Parts: sequence; structure tokens; C-alpha cells
Amino acid sequence: MAISKRDFGRTGWSVSSIGFGAWAIGGSWGDVSEADAKNTLRSALETDVNFIDTADVYGDGRSESIIRDVLSEWQGQRPFVATKAGRRLDPHVADGYTPETIEAFVDRSLKNLGVDCIDLLQLHCPPTEVYYRPALFDGLSQLVEKGKIKFLGVSVEKVEEALKAIEYPNVASVQIIYNIFRQRPQELFFREARAKKIAVIVRVPLASGLLSGKMTKDTTFAADDHRSFNRHGEAFDVGETFAGVPYEVALEAVDQLRPLVPKNATMAQFALRWILMDDAVSVVIPGARNPSQAVSNSGADALADLDSETLSAVDSVYNNLIKKHVHNRW
Repeated sequence: MAISKRDFGRTGWSVSSIGFGAWAIGGSWGDVSEADAKNTLRSALETDVNFIDTADVYGDGRSESIIRDVLSEWQGQRPFVATKAGRRLDPHVADGYTPETIEAFVDRSLKNLGVDCIDLLQLHCPPTEVYYRPALFDGLSQLVEKGKIKFLGVSVEKVEEALKAIEYPNVASVQIIYNIFRQRPQELFFREARAKKIAVIVRVPLASGLLSGKMTKDTTFAADDHRSFNRHGEAFDVGETFAGVPYEVALEAVDQLRPLVPKNATMAQFALRWILMDDAVSVVIPGARNPSQAVSNSGADALADLDSETLSAVDSVYNNLIKKHVHNRW
């Protein structure tokens, strides 16, 4: 399987349109054994995925270590690996974000990943105030100068944060939630990202699995799965869980989307193809808990473009059911 490639902003990288989000193999998605986690990542790499996204808090370093172990044996071309730092702060407050603190987190990630230099280091959804501190972004350039990271990016919760972050010349990428249930980024932010050649990483593409079409009102989740413990934002921003859409509302929307899915595709593939219809997107990073999910995710790249009638129908579902719950919140 060959996946089409896209330019990753102004980095010079050519990345697979479908990447691999490594949160699920780290933790907070129920139990995934180490063997299953490694096999899932290998399966993604075998489909031509060449971009992996992780974070130091996914399983408290477990995700990074699993990536290190898999890549140490991988015979193919080495993928780009992006990680994130900042959420280890306790308390997680703006004043904790200093160049020195982030460098200490980076040093830990370098060991976890078994590398001398991190391809892309992203600030991990810091408080909004952090984006208004130019001295921090200036200071983080030292990590590039020291050879500890190649590029700096941010992972954001809000469009406002994304727009502010790309004012800093050393910010090469923005990771943001964008899916059929979270359409606001395609307005002003995507336009600005294109103009400034900012790489856009799309996370939560399937709204925590809702857009796989496999969930029902009776679906249950393990106690250590964020879809159980963060439904109302108890642990982190509620927008990370089911994209912030009330569960029953989302199920109704999914039912309205089902007839739009091509006969040769799964709903998850359809949802991923919808994201890839916008050329501002550099890579989308669905997670996977087993090899078959990883392979299926990659298959979305081969789907034909969605026609205008289908796109219009998706917009109607969003406008009628979802928009009032999410659009102006993030």
C-alpha cells in the first residue's frame, strides 16, 4: 500500500497524508498490551505511514518507549516522530512553561525515544496565556540551536491559540482538532496556515471513535479510558473526548451520516477522507489499538474525493445538529 505524500509546511518534509497517533498505545484508552501496541505501530509503518505523533505523558513515557523499540528493529525508511511536552507540569499553569522546564522534558523524551534530536517538539496544549508570551517562544529557539530538536510546533485546543502561535516565526506546525464534528478550523485558521506555510496536524479525526459508526447508546468504556473518565472535562479539555459533542447528539448525527458513506468504505475511512479534502491539512493522525484498525485507517488515502453533494450533506448535519454545541467554544 502506498499513501500519498504532502508537504509538511516549510520544513522540507514529505509526510504521509495518514499518520499514526500514538496516544492509544500509551494509555487512557483502556488496556492495550505492549505486544499489541508494537504490532499496531508496525502495521501502520508497513502501510507506508511515515509520521508518528506521541507525547511524554502518554502512559508516562510508555508510548515514546514503544516507538523507540519498534523503530530500533524497523528495516524501512525511518519515519518522522513528533512528541509533545508541557503536560507533565503539576500544576499545569502558564508560569510553568519556561525554556528550562521544557528542555528538561525534552531531555527525558530524547532518552525515551532513543534519539539525539527530536524531529518535532510541540507544546502540549498549554494554557491560552502561554501563547501571549513571546519571550518563551524566543527562548525555545535555543533547543534548535543546541541540536535537541529540529522544529518547534504547538498543539492547541482553540482556533484563537492557533492563530496566535503562528505569529511566531519559529513555530513550524500546529496540531488541532478538526473533523466532521469540529469544522471551525477550516475558516480563518486554515487560510492563514496556507499563507504562512504552516504544517497542520489534525488530531481527534474520528471524534474518539464516534465517527467509526460503531458506538451505540449502550457502549461502555473501561474505567481507565478517557471516554469514561473525561466525558465532562474532569481530567483535561472536554473537547478531546468525543470532540466535545454531547454523546446522544453525536449518535444522532452519525446515523444521519451513514447513508453518505461510499459502499467500498468504512465510516472511519469516510471521515478521514473528509478531512483530507482540505489541502491545508498536512497529515491526519488517527489512533489505533490493533493492527486491523491501523491498516484500515491508511486505506482512507485511496478513497476517491467526496463529491460536492456529499460535502453539502455533511455540512447540513453539522449545521443542524452539531454546530451550536462546539463551533464558538473552540
